Parts: sequence; C-alpha cells; structure tokens
Amino acid sequence: MARRTGAKCRLCRRESMKLYLKGIRCSGDKCAIERRNTVPGQHVRAKRKLSTYGVQLREKQKMKKMYGMLEKQFRIFFDRSARKKGVTGDILIQLLERRLDNIIYRLLFVTSRAEARQMVYHGLIKVNGKKVTIPSYTVKVDDVIEVAKKDSVEKRVKDNLEMFKDRVVPEWLSLDRNLIQGKIERLPTKVDAHLPIEENLIVELYSK
Repeated sequence: MARRTGAKCRLCRRESMKLYLKGIRCSGDKCAIERRNTVPGQHVRAKRKLSTYGVQLREKQKMKKMYGMLEKQFRIFFDRSARKKGVTGDILIQLLERRLDNIIYRLLFVTSRAEARQMVYHGLIKVNGKKVTIPSYTVKVDDVIEVAKKDSVEKRVKDNLEMFKDRVVPEWLSLDRNLIQGKIERLPTKVDAHLPIEENLIVELYSK
C-alpha cells in the first residue's frame, strides 16, 4: 500500500499547526512548530491571502495529513460519506474516527497514528478476538479491540498507558487498562473528534 514518506515535521509547519504526527515529541519543546513556526522551504516568502479554493484545499490537506492518508484513499472515504444520509462533513469525520488505526491511537495504546498503523500491519491488533491487518478497517459499536498476547507488545502498550495516565479516553470508547482492551460504546460525533478543521470547506471543495 502507498504511504507518505519524508519529514513529518515539515507537514505541521506547512499547515502552521500541530498535527501530532510524531507522538510525544509533538508535546515537547522539540516540536517543530515551537522551534520554527514558518512554512518550510529554502526561500520563505511572506504569507499571501489565500483564495477560496486555497482555503478549502488547506483544510483538506490538514485532515488528510492528520489521519495519515493519501488522496485516493481519502476520496474513497469522502465518497462513502456523500452516499450516506445526513450531513456529509459530520459523516466523514465519523468514518475517519472509526478507522482501526485511529481507534488504537484514541485508546492511548500508541503515541501516534503512524505507530498504530505499524502495529496493525504487523498483526499485533485483534478485533473481537480476530487478527486484523488493515489500518482502515471500520469498527462497529460493541467491537472489542485488544493487542496480541506478546510480552514485548503488552509492555510497550502498558508503558504508553502509564505515560498517558492523565489523558482522557473519548467518551464513545471505554478502556480497561488492566486487560489492555478497548470497546466501542457508541458511534463518534463531530464534537467527540475535537478537530481544528472546518469540514464543510472540504465538502465544498469536492462538490465543485
């Protein structure tokens, strides 16, 4: 499967905001936004006022980068959202939040979505007792997410849970820290996601 390579911090600087692509580093003083909040490039130009299209494009790029997706896959998710009844932007966010790699990230098993995708690819995540190796797998209500019964994997996840002990798991998920197990209690909403993105601009962009 195609994936994005290259310096992740440049992506945050391009959007002038933290996309939390490098896990715990994004919360420290080594974060690129904290050290050099300028657009990447050899010759940094003064910021220009974006056109309507430019504003819409930047919102789409931010959401794609945040969830670690390329254009083709992101468009598939948008088309799925557009075919469903309801507000397309809200449904898009719900589908993205229900991705397995995002669930693992939200449950605090890992420090970033990139790390979550790696765990899924390597067959270290189970859904309802069955191994799933597709990061974009869409979870359903009452699904149970757990890690493989391997000492190294369990230790890694427990260390992350301890590190993030002060963080709160989203209300639509439940977490058993002892069993290292999470459950989907209900479908997520736009409010649950807390995304600094105007999804309606993405809908307008694709509707042209």
